[in-house]
Formats: sequence, structure tokens, C-alpha cells
Amino acid sequence: MRILGASKGGFGWGARLLVALAAGALAFAANASRSAESSASPLKLRFGGDNASTRVVLELSESASAEVVSNGAADGRVVLDFSRLSVGDGLDGQGKGLVKAWSIDKAHGRARLSLDLNGRGHIRRRFLLPPGEGVSVYRYVMDIEADGPAPKASPAPRMQVAQAAKSPSADPAPMSAPRLPTDAEGDDQPTGLQKASLPDIAAFTGRKESRSVVAQGGAARSESTRGEAARAPTGARKIIVIDAGHGGHDPGALGGHSHEKDVTLAAAKALKARLERSGRFKVVMTRDSDIYIPLEKRVTIARSASADLFISLHADSGGDSKVRGATVYTLSSHGADRTVKNVFGGGFMNVQLPGRDLSVKQILLDLTQRHTLNRSGAFAETLLEHISTRTPLLRRSHRDAGYMVLLAPDVPAVLMEMGFITNPQDETSLNDRDQRARLMDGVADAIEAYFDKPAVQVAER
Repeated sequence: MRILGASKGGFGWGARLLVALAAGALAFAANASRSAESSASPLKLRFGGDNASTRVVLELSESASAEVVSNGAADGRVVLDFSRLSVGDGLDGQGKGLVKAWSIDKAHGRARLSLDLNGRGHIRRRFLLPPGEGVSVYRYVMDIEADGPAPKASPAPRMQVAQAAKSPSADPAPMSAPRLPTDAEGDDQPTGLQKASLPDIAAFTGRKESRSVVAQGGAARSESTRGEAARAPTGARKIIVIDAGHGGHDPGALGGHSHEKDVTLAAAKALKARLERSGRFKVVMTRDSDIYIPLEKRVTIARSASADLFISLHADSGGDSKVRGATVYTLSSHGADRTVKNVFGGGFMNVQLPGRDLSVKQILLDLTQRHTLNRSGAFAETLLEHISTRTPLLRRSHRDAGYMVLLAPDVPAVLMEMGFITNPQDETSLNDRDQRARLMDGVADAIEAYFDKPAVQVAER
């Protein structure tokens, strides 16, 4: 029996029906595609930096691209039109640093982001960061620099965009794009860290990690509940955990002739050898070969070892090969909030807090975090002081971020970007044994100086 027939007049009814269905399907797909393309929504707007250079971070529910209408050089107003960004009512607020005020509204069928500057300035760079390790949102990042003398900074605090669209990603956990094309994000969250993976923790601890946080003498401190693995008494060797960023199938940033994972491992080994020669330190490596270690495992290693200090070594990357210099990161307030969520939300950190009252436990954790953040900040400043004569530094060399490896509430920790592997000079230095050793000598000197300071200077600043 023939189902589809053709007559002299053209297609039969069956063929015409299929054509109609196909046309309808194509129209539906086109509409769905257009809908998907316009589905991105603004979630949060953040500012970091100062009145000389300000970073603007727009968090988005989906990917979106933008065209620069005005870069600010002519009239002190930066304007971008987003092609895949939907916005209902207009949003606006006050800025920080170079940005006096901002607004997001509709213009010519697009969403328009306008930034009123305190003076003349220009967009130095902009890029989109996709979601990655711990970060569930897209981030459109833009760096704005002042033209001429820096204008007076805006006194307004950091503003957050009104929740234009509630989505699961509206309250992201900051922390980690696979690799930043530039230096890290704004004040309360730069970006991407690396991945990593762990040998067997039990190989050097002999037991499952479990730490107890207690308040003592008005300041919080951490103690191990693992008997002989407890923190050593004053005067004993300090425990330093060195983390070589990336590894295994994750090469990290790529330079002209090398991979980040290789230069970080070489630097970590050089630092380990230098510290052990002093006889003052016990050194634990998160990896000592080209293996992959998840980020949370690196934190677990440090806590399981009852580390007195954790330092994660990395090599930065950027779109401009002329950019070079080292940077040191400590945990941001946004990252500290992530730690709280991790501890009380069933995350990977097993933190034993005394008592049964949740509010008391939260207070104890907060005291511990403050104590640890102060120590981390003190070491970061000491580190920058000691390496500043050995390698160039970025202009704003001490930054904060929500990197996963910095989340431990009871281990002072920093992440050090040793330089830009995408800069020929920095890459050459990172791959030269003598220059690398000289830089690691500076890091080791900083560690020694840090532990030589009176406890009151290290603990509370």
C-alpha cells in the first residue's frame, strides 16, 4: 500500500504533512535557540582595586559576549552592550575605586552596562571566565585604569547587583577557573586555581584526618585529635606543606616552552631542599611527581599533617605577553564564608568543634578563622618583602581570593604566583635552575623570618 504519493499537481498530502511538521520543528528549534541565547542574567556586580586601577566582575548565569561602545577615555564613561544578557527593570548602584556609579538597562534591544568613572580612564583588558572548580557562574571581568593622575576614589562600598534572576548559580562558591588569562579577580574572589591529587594521606599520617578547633586564651587555635600526630611543642621543627600547582593530566598554564605543572614541581623541590638544610622544618609535599591531586585533597594533606604553614606555588598566565611579576594571595572574606558552608554543610573538611550549641560552634570557627587569616596575612607581607629583591612584583602584589587550597580554617596559607609563564623573561627565570633557586631562597628566608617573629606579631595584627 502506498502511503506517500505524488500527483501531477505536486506532493501528496503525506509529503505536505511531513513538510509542515519539519517546518514547525525548525521554527521551534529556532525560537528555542533564540531563547537560549538570551537566557543569561546578571547575578552580581563586584569591584576590586583602587583609584588607579579597578577590576569589575559581572557574574552571569550563562555565557555572554559584549561590545565596547565607549572605553572611557573620551568622556569618563565606560559603556558595554551585551548581546545575550536579559534584564528586566533597570539596575543601578554605586561603585568603588575608579567607578563612581553603574547601571544596567536596555538599549537598542540589548542589555547595556554603563560605568561612570571618577575621571578619565580606559579599559585595559576584559575577558570571560567560565565556571570551574567551585565556581558555578560565568564571570565577565574588566580591568579599568586611570589616565593621568589617579582620581579621588569613590567612598562607596562594594555593591552587589540585585538578584535579577534566581538560579542555582546565584550564590556561587568562589574559586577556580581552570586557568586565569590574567591576574585574579576582584577583592573578594579571584579565580581559578588548579586541580591536584593526592598520594595516600595515610602514608604519612597513619590515620584519618580529624581536627578539633577550640578557643583558648581569647584567641582560637587548632589542635589535632590524633595523639602522636598532634602539633609539636614550641621549639620543635615547624611543619611546612608545599603544594606544587597542577600535575598529571592537568598541565596548568602553558608558556612558550614549558608547562606550569613542571615549573611548580621544580620550584617546590628546590624550596623543600632549602628548608630541610636548615634543620628547622619538616616538609610535606602534596605531590613530588607528575601526578594529579584534587584540590580538596591538598587541603586535607595540610590539615592531616598539622601544618604550621601551607604554601601553594603556581605560575600565572595572561593574554598580554608583556605582563610579568609575582603575586601572593590570601583567603578572601568570600572564601571564608565558603569554609563555613563547607564545615557546617557536610563538606570535605572534618572539623571537630566542642559543644552541642551550633551558635557556639560558629563563634569558635569564626575566632579560628580570624586567627588563621591574620597569620596568613602576616606571612604574605613577609614573603613579598623577601622576594621583592629577587623577582619583579605586580603593582598590587598582595591580593585575596577564594581559592580552594586556602580554605582550611586552621592552617595559615598563601598561594604564590611566581611569575607569568606567558612572559618570556618570567618563563626563562622559572625554568633556570639558578634563578629558580634564588627565588626559593627568598621564600625560605621569608618562612624563617615569619617564625622568628614574636607570637603576638604573627597572631594578631
